[in-house]
Amino acid sequence: MDVTAFDLHGAPGHLIRRAQQRHQALWLERVGDRLTSVQFAALALLEREPDLDQRTLGERVSIDTSTLAEVCRRLADRGLLERARDPRDARRYVLRVTDAGAAVLREAIPAVDVVGEQLLAGLDAAERETLIALLRRVLV
Repeated sequence: MDVTAFDLHGAPGHLIRRAQQRHQALWLERVGDRLTSVQFAALALLEREPDLDQRTLGERVSIDTSTLAEVCRRLADRGLLERARDPRDARRYVLRVTDAGAAVLREAIPAVDVVGEQLLAGLDAAERETLIALLRRVLV
């Protein structure tokens, strides 16, 4: 294929990368550096499903184990997450959001909602639903 004929601005990977860049810029503007989007995802899932082990949490939020280990360490260092021995299997640790973590999460949710609204601002309700459905299909 002739490189001059390649449509970079129609390439899915390029568009997804640009959308991610936009998301990160909006995140920093609205949420700031209190939580990264990955930290937010981990805390939000653990708030809904407490006492998950780290491997299961990683699977549920689609984060590789080495990245998640660092995310959990940083959250624990800040007192937002605690690790406890699994009563069913002493070799494993389960993770729980602390009261401080729950407070930070509750405080961040309105800003995270604004990020989503701003990210999809150019779309009507039907287009938003379609985009979300298509992204879910791409990520299966």
